[in-house]
Amino acid sequence: MANARNLSTLAQGASTAGVLAGAYGGTGASLSPTTAGNTIFTTDGTNWSSTAKIVQGTLQSVSGSTSVAFTNLPSWAKRITVQLYRLSINGTSQILIQLGTGATPTWVTSGYLGSLVSVSGSPVPTLITAGFGIANNPTTTSVFNGSYAISSLTGNDWVCSGVSGRSDTAVGYISGGYVNTAATVTAVRIFMNGTVAFNANSAVNILYE
Repeated sequence: MANARNLSTLAQGASTAGVLAGAYGGTGASLSPTTAGNTIFTTDGTNWSSTAKIVQGTLQSVSGSTSVAFTNLPSWAKRITVQLYRLSINGTSQILIQLGTGATPTWVTSGYLGSLVSVSGSPVPTLITAGFGIANNPTTTSVFNGSYAISSLTGNDWVCSGVSGRSDTAVGYISGGYVNTAATVTAVRIFMNGTVAFNANSAVNILYE
């Protein structure tokens, strides 16, 4: 019963929150979150610390770049949300999300199973195999805002779904897909499947949890 009370206290967030008995992989000592919105978390079952429930990356401006990457993702991350703000390009190209593995990321550039559709007058779905699709050959006036959730199905299997809307005209984009990365995901990037670059004011960020 004592163990049950410790677990209940942790869930309620009382002043003794974080007291987990060793039988449950805990510290046996009192721990409390040090920042509002944090929780007591462990990546190895031994070392516990105050950790943000949802970790926000650093907003990156991508003007003049052909891709933007977020690396060093922790192995415990099971959900990654990619956020787009005023994203636009200076030519015609597919815009994709790709996952990476390893300390110096090896990007997974094939094996994706999914489709992308632009919702306007007569939408025509497009199969996408080189990444999770954001847009398929948009015009240089296209400006995208939206988010894409990539989550672990099991092990190295990942699924993605997302929506973005253009602010230059009344067009929305919907996509979904699946990929097996063959190794632990450590990175994610927005990638241009071509040689064009992002325009000024384009920005990207991520959340992971």
